[in-house]
Amino acid sequence: MVMSLDGSISVDGLSGGLGNPNDVDVLLTLRSMADMILVGAGTVREEGYGPPKKRGQRVGVVTNSADVDLDSDLFASGAGFVITNEAADIDESRVDVLRSGPERVDVARAVRRLGEIDPAVTYVQAEGGAGFNGSLLDADVIDELDLSISPNLAGGSGPRITAGAAEHLRRFELSHLLSDTDGFVFGRWIRAR
Repeated sequence: MVMSLDGSISVDGLSGGLGNPNDVDVLLTLRSMADMILVGAGTVREEGYGPPKKRGQRVGVVTNSADVDLDSDLFASGAGFVITNEAADIDESRVDVLRSGPERVDVARAVRRLGEIDPAVTYVQAEGGAGFNGSLLDADVIDELDLSISPNLAGGSGPRITAGAAEHLRRFELSHLLSDTDGFVFGRWIRAR
């Protein structure tokens, strides 16, 4: 995730305006190591997700409404799959679907069942958006946070990285902290358990 100095994760609804080439490199490096990417449906639409570059990598799109474009390049490639609830209306003959929860996605249960989509999955990267991140926090399934801090104040009403989550105090330990010549700070925090 990337955020401004004042905690916003978007400018004009997108995170890209906050980043720089080094932030993109961090994201792409982490993405290249992951077996699977999880991302909210809104982020897929807003950021224009396509098929992953890493061969065999799957992208799980999390949605309560099943409002996804199954004709998009992500799903047409076969890399995309949907994580939704039992009540959602989606054509399972066109896409792999992992159902978890009666009317809302049970994120904790869905994460535990990712092996049903890819039995070899060991490293899962969640890429947001903020509402999905909030669900991950509520489910207590965040093991690591990689956060880029942009040297900009954004103002506005952009969400925090875990929008909509209940109040929690989850302790993380700093593992790495780097900065670049543009004033960006890149941090990696590991969950203290």
